Amino acid sequence: MPASTSSSTTAPPPPRPKPKPRSRNRPPPLSMEAWRQFFQVAKPYWLGSQRRAAWGLLALLVVLMLAETQFAVMLNHQTGELTSALAARDADRFWHSVRLCLAILAFAVPIYAFYYYMRDAFSNHWRRWLTGRFLDGYLADRRYYELGNSGEIDNPDQRISEDINTFTGRSTHFLLIFLGSLMQLLAFGAVLWAISPLLVGILAVYTVLGTVVALWVFGVPLIKLNFWQLRREADFRFGLMRLRENAEAIAFYRGEQQERAQIERRFDAVYQNYAALIKKQRALNLFQRGFSQLTLVVPSVILAGRVLSGELEVGLAVQAGGAFAAVLTAVSLIVDNFESLSRFVAGIGRLHTLSQLLQHKQDVKSGAPRLIERQEGEQIALEQLSLYTPQHERVLIKALDLQLAPGDSLLITGASGCGKSSLLRAIAGLWRLGEGRVRHPPLEQLFFLPQRPYMQLGSLRSQILYPGLSAAGTEPDAARLLQILADVQLPDLAERVGGLDAEQDWEKLLSIGEQQRLAFARVLVHRPAIVILDEATSALDSANEARLYELLRAQQTTLISIAHRAALLVHHRQVLELQGDGGWRLCAASDYRFEG
Repeated sequence: MPASTSSSTTAPPPPRPKPKPRSRNRPPPLSMEAWRQFFQVAKPYWLGSQRRAAWGLLALLVVLMLAETQFAVMLNHQTGELTSALAARDADRFWHSVRLCLAILAFAVPIYAFYYYMRDAFSNHWRRWLTGRFLDGYLADRRYYELGNSGEIDNPDQRISEDINTFTGRSTHFLLIFLGSLMQLLAFGAVLWAISPLLVGILAVYTVLGTVVALWVFGVPLIKLNFWQLRREADFRFGLMRLRENAEAIAFYRGEQQERAQIERRFDAVYQNYAALIKKQRALNLFQRGFSQLTLVVPSVILAGRVLSGELEVGLAVQAGGAFAAVLTAVSLIVDNFESLSRFVAGIGRLHTLSQLLQHKQDVKSGAPRLIERQEGEQIALEQLSLYTPQHERVLIKALDLQLAPGDSLLITGASGCGKSSLLRAIAGLWRLGEGRVRHPPLEQLFFLPQRPYMQLGSLRSQILYPGLSAAGTEPDAARLLQILADVQLPDLAERVGGLDAEQDWEKLLSIGEQQRLAFARVLVHRPAIVILDEATSALDSANEARLYELLRAQQTTLISIAHRAALLVHHRQVLELQGDGGWRLCAASDYRFEG
């Protein structure tokens, strides 16, 4: 075991050039790139393990849409018959048409309701599968931790909770209205062509002009504004969440005015962007309204001469008007849905970026950051380990060699910012930037105790068992759990909160000292081979601190601690002092003295 000092270091490598701004800051255009991103996110659902359910549900929806379209054509025909019967004062024809209308509605109404139910159920099924896929990637290999520290994307939680819901709901909506519009176009187009081919030609020209205007005038601004609205709403919500999570610290600092200013700044960005968005939407609404309302006049003007001359029945003119409106609705799909389409496209890019980061690992290429090599072994061993800050502008630790035997104990100390917590993260696999090798037992045998323990939402029992069952793979009985609470000096906690199955807001209910003792209870349940403590007893008195360390030593646990108290030297065999700028010193705990 090395006991030498390595306090001199070579000059740190030059700072790495800052990467170019990522495309996450730019909204995707309404172009082939947006559709390529859409298909990359959607394809696994349609071609993966859920493909049978996906295509089966879609086939059922198509059948329901065909039935609904057929009934719509039949009702349109009967509307013309009713009008013609009234104009001809033909009572028998009129009542026969009424009976047919009621019979059609008896089938059409349930099909209509069932279609919309199945549409929403299909969207919900897709959302569940896609959310599971993203959560698998987000939680695998601690990607949530890496994304949170790297700042590669903003608000991944919002992308999973809201953008996926928008993606599946809007995708289903646009897919079905596209298919429905196609069916409607074919069905009512045939009706309209039989009555007046001229109307079909006018309709085609009218629709093309309207679509071109919508795309060129409203397309890019609306997509851009919706993109930034999504991002700024997420930033505003994040600010409020931070206020709630840090309420006590803010109250102690009396920092309400500064917090208000920060939240107001974020909300002002939301407000200003939305103001611009609704102004652009107002212009689009004016265009859409005028575009659709002209359809009330155009068919009547074109067919007026034939109706007035007696060549065409009034009912057929009414039927042509209904068919014209139906066909126009089908072919003006983009114009009528442009605002929601622009919001949909704005969200595709955000979801696609997260998908790329979660589903694909970064390739290690020349010029990429150097990463620490990791290997599994029987004990902790650090071989020529060097750690750098994220941009490689400073060396934290240089060429550290260290080996711990089972049951050994190491105290890490040093000035603030010298790399103590970074070293613990490197051992646990959370810090990857550097050189050298880390050998360690399977990560399941490592247990980490931070200064501020994580308190999960749930029962007292779940707090003690977190993150899962005991090392034996079974849940300890109530008597064992109560004994463990007594061992960590919390003998009356279960009785005080209402039992092991009581659910509380533990972070607010328990003091920091009680939370730290509860974290030690988790160690006694799981009995890991190695425990890493990052000032995990900072809120405890000396007696409680000594008691907890004695419990760990009694289990023959390998201990790695960060601390600044001389009282902890007795519980450790070695001391690693980090001296800053990469330097370090390793010595026996009995020979070490804290300065001051």
